[in-house]
Amino acid sequence: MKGTKALSEDAVRAAVRRAVDEALTDELRPPEPMTVTSEAIAIGADHGGYALKTKLGRYLSDDLGHDVRDCGTDGPTPAADYPAIAHKVARLVATGACRWGIIVDGAGIGSCMAANKVPGIRAALCYDLSSAKNSREHNLANVLTLGSGLVGEGLARQIVQTWLDTPWGDGRHARRVQMITDIEARYLRRNGA
Repeated sequence: MKGTKALSEDAVRAAVRRAVDEALTDELRPPEPMTVTSEAIAIGADHGGYALKTKLGRYLSDDLGHDVRDCGTDGPTPAADYPAIAHKVARLVATGACRWGIIVDGAGIGSCMAANKVPGIRAALCYDLSSAKNSREHNLANVLTLGSGLVGEGLARQIVQTWLDTPWGDGRHARRVQMITDIEARYLRRNGA
C-alpha cells in the first residue's frame, strides 16, 4: 500500500502484547515473579473442605501464631468451586503476598492441579507425614493441598506442622527443582506470558 510503512514482526508482537495486557484483568494476568514480602499463610477451601480449613486456620493463628489470610469459602454450602479458591491461594503465594498456601477440598487433587497452573507454584498433595516432609525437603513446595475426606483433623494438623517445619534440602535437590522451573519457563515463553 502506498504511503504505509510495513511493521516489523517485533513491532506487531509488541502491539499485540500491549493490547492483551490492557484487556487482561488483574485476576487473569500472570503474577509477577515471586519475591516474598510476607510470612503470612494463605488458606482456602471449597465447601467440602470448609470445616477442616476453619479448624486449621484457627490452629495456625491461635496455636502457632501465624498470620493467616482466609481466601474462602465462608460456609459448607456447595457454592464454592475448588479451582477458584485454589487460584486465590496460589496467586497470593506466587506474588509473594503470602509465604505459603494451604488448600483443602474433598480429595486435595483438584486443588493441587489448579494451583500448579499458576507460575511459580509448587503445590503438593500430602496425605501423611512422609509426603509432607518430602514435598518441602526435596521439592520446595510452597502450597500444601489436603483432602478433607482422606485425613482427619488430628492428622491434618500434624501434616501442616511437619510441612511448615521441614527445611528445604537444597544440595542435590536444587538441580531438580530448577529443572521444574525451567520447564515452566519454557511453556510461559512459548505462550507469550
